[in-house]
Amino acid sequence: GLGDVYKRQYVMSKLNKINNTGSLDAKKLNINIDSETQEVLDNYTNIAIFGIDNRSSGNYESGNSDCIMIASINDDTKEVKLVSVYRDSFLAVDDKDSLRKLNAAYAKGGPTGAVAALNKNLDLNITEYVSVDFNAVMEVVDALGGIELDITKEEASNMHIWIDEMNEVMGTHGKPVSGPGVQQVNGIQALAYCRDRMSGGDDFRRTERQRIVVGKIVEKAKQADILTLNDLVDKLFPDISTSLSTTEILGLAAHVKEYELADTQGWPCLLYTSDAADD
Repeated sequence: GLGDVYKRQYVMSKLNKINNTGSLDAKKLNINIDSETQEVLDNYTNIAIFGIDNRSSGNYESGNSDCIMIASINDDTKEVKLVSVYRDSFLAVDDKDSLRKLNAAYAKGGPTGAVAALNKNLDLNITEYVSVDFNAVMEVVDALGGIELDITKEEASNMHIWIDEMNEVMGTHGKPVSGPGVQQVNGIQALAYCRDRMSGGDDFRRTERQRIVVGKIVEKAKQADILTLNDLVDKLFPDISTSLSTTEILGLAAHVKEYELADTQGWPCLLYTSDAADD
């Protein structure tokens, strides 16, 4: 009926807001797994997520991927596991097997090169990606009316530094949090929390902060009303580049209320800094 036609047109108008949607080069994705591994992975949808350090320039084809995650969705239970892959991990990021920091794979080979590096080093078969920039984090958190974080004294102090830097570079007008404790933060404050690697724990703790923020966003989005979700889509989709087709996005969106963030962790699981490795 006309109602169904209208709904389809409305949904398509939203999906058309996604910026720079592009496919990956399937021949260069380094998928080389055995049949046993393939059998396990058949039950999962694995999507690479990249946070690009481009200060919201709208360029999703280059730049260091300072945030690298894999969202692993169990197709049967709808459980989602979120894994941060440490950006400074020295891995074989190209066909020459030379070891470089993983975050350079995106800068060198774009989304295809970054996904290929993940597949090669983690024995995966990822064929889809989503890339976002700094602006996406701020837009999502603000559209949801903020999220609640438990901030330490050191984090509150260092967030001030990141907010000042972003105000200068991005032309924003963010204000620091008033102090430590459990509190509601806005978009730029949440982004500063995600970027903090000075409050102890280096990138290990920073990626944990990033997963905390993603978890809070998912939690709040699942409780949001239709008007809030509509606002979120309008603001977020222009800040996204993805290989997912319209059909695939609709298929994932159909189960949004069923998804449960079951676990988050970092990889590699054994944590060694370069100094420790030299000892």
